[in-house]
Amino acid sequence: MRLCFASNNAHKLDEIRPLLPPHVELLSLADIGCQEELPETQDTLEGNALQKARYVWDNYGVSCFADDTGLEVTALNGAPGVYSARYAGPQRLSADNVQKLLQELAGKEDRAARFRTVIALVSGAADQWTFSGEVQGHITTEPRGTGGFGYDPVFEPETLGKTFAEMPLSEKNALSHRARAVAQLATFLRERYSVE
Repeated sequence: MRLCFASNNAHKLDEIRPLLPPHVELLSLADIGCQEELPETQDTLEGNALQKARYVWDNYGVSCFADDTGLEVTALNGAPGVYSARYAGPQRLSADNVQKLLQELAGKEDRAARFRTVIALVSGAADQWTFSGEVQGHITTEPRGTGGFGYDPVFEPETLGKTFAEMPLSEKNALSHRARAVAQLATFLRERYSVE
């Protein structure tokens, strides 16, 4: 089965590829010739994921899944949330986003947060499904670790004592928000499309 993941983010592709059933041929946007910026104008994670996947199906005729992920921080009333990737501006630089987040939390005792991912799958004019995963944790006072991407250096899942960026990919994949959503997608693909 050929399935496009609506991303050219090599980190995300590397995370997701081993989680899918072995007979799924995972394609990037570049693989299908999609060079344009995908629309992402909704105000919810679900809305953005569906908008991106639907765009690929409508314009390229390829079954597609898209994700949108938000870091939701309790002390910031759920911010940055749906704006996580562009929290510090349209340039979408992870280091700037992390710096802004740490500045916003300076002096705050409540550093509770959760990562939430929503995946939307579109494989036909009327065929669409969503899957979600989340992981609870807190924001550290400074970045730690060199792995991962985005907010991984400052997000520490509950009870583990280390950030996502301090974990090998295999450990992160065992518990991350994206891994939990992809696991639901993979189960669905096996059951619906008889992919073993």
